[in-house]
Amino acid sequence: METKTADSRGRINLGKEFANKTFVFEKIGETEMRLELARVIPEREIWLYDNPETKEAVLGALERLKSGRFAASPPNIDVEEPWMQELED
Repeated sequence: METKTADSRGRINLGKEFANKTFVFEKIGETEMRLELARVIPEREIWLYDNPETKEAVLGALERLKSGRFAASPPNIDVEEPWMQELED
């Protein structure tokens, strides 16, 4: 265990290993608090994380792209995805 002292503005230096990290701070009581490392998801992207099947499909596609695996020919969207015709430009 290590002792740290807050400066005049209430800041505590956590050390370089935590530099530029985002945290969730929770005050548990008068003498106890919790810091957890966190990632922030932009509101416009939260739909992806709320849809596990879509997220898995997107992550799989990204992995295929990283490894250089591409489809032999582009999909025929009119046949394979007819619902796309209903989308507005």
